[in-house]
Amino acid sequence: MLEREREMAAADKVVETVIVGNYVEMERTEEKPTDIKAKLSNFFWHGGSVYDAWFSCASNQVAQVLLTLPYSFSQLGMLSGILFQLFYGVLGSWTAYLISVLYVEYRTRKEREKADFRNHVIQWFEVLDGLLGKHWRNVGLAFNCTFLLFGSVIQLIACASNIYYINDNLDKRTWTYIFGACCATTVFIPSFHNYRIWSFLGLVMTTYTAWYLTIASILHGQVEGVKHSGPTKIVLYFTGATNILYTFGGHAVTVELMHAMWKPQKFKAIYLLATLYVLTLTLPSAAAVYWAFGDMLLNHSNAFSLLPKSPMRDMAVILMLIHQFITFGFACTPLYFVWEKAIGMHECKSLCKRAAARLPVVVPIWFLAVIFPFFGPINSTVGSLLVSFTVYIIPALAYIFTFRSATARENAVEQPPKYFGRWVGAYTFNVFVVVWVFVVGFGFGGWASMTNFIHQIDTFGLFTKCYQCLPPPQKLPMSPPPPHHFNATAAPPLFHHPGFNHTHNHSP
Repeated sequence: MLEREREMAAADKVVETVIVGNYVEMERTEEKPTDIKAKLSNFFWHGGSVYDAWFSCASNQVAQVLLTLPYSFSQLGMLSGILFQLFYGVLGSWTAYLISVLYVEYRTRKEREKADFRNHVIQWFEVLDGLLGKHWRNVGLAFNCTFLLFGSVIQLIACASNIYYINDNLDKRTWTYIFGACCATTVFIPSFHNYRIWSFLGLVMTTYTAWYLTIASILHGQVEGVKHSGPTKIVLYFTGATNILYTFGGHAVTVELMHAMWKPQKFKAIYLLATLYVLTLTLPSAAAVYWAFGDMLLNHSNAFSLLPKSPMRDMAVILMLIHQFITFGFACTPLYFVWEKAIGMHECKSLCKRAAARLPVVVPIWFLAVIFPFFGPINSTVGSLLVSFTVYIIPALAYIFTFRSATARENAVEQPPKYFGRWVGAYTFNVFVVVWVFVVGFGFGGWASMTNFIHQIDTFGLFTKCYQCLPPPQKLPMSPPPPHHFNATAAPPLFHHPGFNHTHNHSP
């Protein structure tokens, strides 16, 4: 009898420990490395701190979209561009907070049942399954995987678009083949624990690029006859708005990032802090490029295309290429996990076997990047149709339904903050998020972005070899021209080419 009472007391203690958020996995003690090699490996390879999570969030949130935000400003106008960045930054931070709360709630409940996640990475669809059932799981899995699939596609398209401005000897489709093979090497990175050095370097790279765009545009000055006529068409307006929705919807990997932390309950404010830093990069760079080039950006979705070639620009292009490789890994790693679980390889301890099993995930990404190489318009389409549900609507609704009963609210591991009005405030804001994103993001944004996307297909066609490339220079005649015509063959300025009308990428 005494033994039984001791066991019950121990069980109560475990439950109490779980309730306050101390997880078994986080509390385990590991032997500290003694040799230099192991210490270096831990320093560069094994991340799990709050700082690692912040670097990962900030690095992953803004990648190639940094280059398309000036394009969005030309569609929205300066004021709307700034306001939408601030607005969607707040909405994105709130829904990332909701995801973190639901993760903690799910993990707490599972660990009360003695579940062990030492060799298992929790994912968003599993959180939905555990809290709300299989139908929510299926919907979450479909949206999340499709978004991450096209997020990876966008990184490949961006790689080809950027490298073309350094080396145009190969067309963009060929560069897509090459970078697809390079990005496939991410199959060897086991989990988000192992992105420590990559996340840090990625943030350094985007910081350099953002401030290069800002300073280079200011030094370049406004082009002759610059016009800032946006917004001019409602289609372009909502296309630009959904690109910004996409920009601050990069938290589809929030659950995986939290699971990689030693103390995931500390994640709550990390995404907000990351967003505040990202705004210091996106606002100045987009505003400066739009100020300098104005409506010319409507025909140039990549900001690099308008800035003059220089060693500084080439450095920015190279750094963005490396960063896109990192972001490809961020977007694709959750897909690797889903595939591993589907084929029963997720808990395999052999890195080579897991890497080989992951390779089939890269093939459809490669293929889709070749079919739809529309850098810029594809961001808005993915934002309106996928991001709107994946990281805004579904988390807000999941939070509402998870805590719909008084008992669930009373026993919630994480109570809503006082300054937000507790449960009434949280529910009110969630309803606003669902209605706004569904009507404006998915409704108007989906219509506008699909209209623009279909226009790209009609203009360039699927599998286009070199999207938004300058036409090849005309061949010189076989016989030498008269002496007084020698200078007539000089090419006009690069971005005022008379034959460049075929690159218009907005709706008529």
